[in-house]
Amino acid sequence: MRAAVLTEPHEFRLEDRPRPDPAVDEVLVAIGDVGICGSDVHYYEHGRIGDYVVEEPLVLGHEAAGEVVAVGDDVTSLEAGDRVALEPGVPCRRCAHCKRGEYNLCPDVTFMATPPHDGAFAEFVAWPADFTYRLPDHVSTTEGALCEPLSVGIHACRRGEVETGDTVLVAGAGPIGLLVLAAARAAGATDVLVTDVVDEKLAFADERGADRTVNVAEADLEPVVTECTDGEGVDVVIEASGAEPSIRSTLDVVRRGGVVVLVGLASEATVPFDVLDVVDNELDVRGSFRYENTYPAAIDLLADGAVDVGGLVDFEMGLDDVDDAFQRAQEPAVVKGMITFE
Repeated sequence: MRAAVLTEPHEFRLEDRPRPDPAVDEVLVAIGDVGICGSDVHYYEHGRIGDYVVEEPLVLGHEAAGEVVAVGDDVTSLEAGDRVALEPGVPCRRCAHCKRGEYNLCPDVTFMATPPHDGAFAEFVAWPADFTYRLPDHVSTTEGALCEPLSVGIHACRRGEVETGDTVLVAGAGPIGLLVLAAARAAGATDVLVTDVVDEKLAFADERGADRTVNVAEADLEPVVTECTDGEGVDVVIEASGAEPSIRSTLDVVRRGGVVVLVGLASEATVPFDVLDVVDNELDVRGSFRYENTYPAAIDLLADGAVDVGGLVDFEMGLDDVDDAFQRAQEPAVVKGMITFE
């Protein structure tokens, strides 16, 4: 089978590799579509994300869906011909976090395209059946692949306890921010504000149902929030940009007793926070890391037409054009690129 292998920053090599055989609890999936994530681009550009360093050739790609072509001897939940989405993180299932159900915090998780574990820019992937989800007939494999970023949005909204009637501010109109917008709507939020510094992305957020968008490179956010909330502040801020000024501003726009959820990763690990604001206003500041138990909900939202993920896709390119695809994915106005297998 063919696979696109990152050998060093800015360099992919197409390799022929043996087709894997599924273990007794695995399925073999012929990959159909894989999204290009910001983390993939970061590895492509820099060869590392924090402590995760690409020291050996690595297959990127973790937003994946395709068709089951073989099943292991113990698998009864899936069969050849099923179209499926792959949840890319497989936890140990034994640690305290796993036993509490918060398996996204498992310290021994195997996560696609995170060194040293290969991802899905390959024609076939063998993957545990427990983390492989059948897609309804009317949900495409492109949509199935995007269950992954949608899951990030669902988990962030769960962390923020978004509920009916809430006013939510989403910082960042990239794929995660736009899917947080969609997940917040699905959770019952009645007013959603979206910020970014790229007008094209804000226009897209408008089209996808944002009640108000703000280019924070051109306008002061706090007066806009004051106007939209009668001076109260928003109930929940979900920071999905990772930009330091945006992270700092979250405390200025959330209401007293509100919730700030941090999803985006800042370029520096330390961002100044006004602790007195947190204490005096009794704010909940929460991290949101990947997701857990979200794929069934994501697939249900797609099946019901409650969320449009296909509309996020700006382009599709084949495996032979993976270098060009990564170059295009870095263009500021691009929301989502896909690698599609014929």
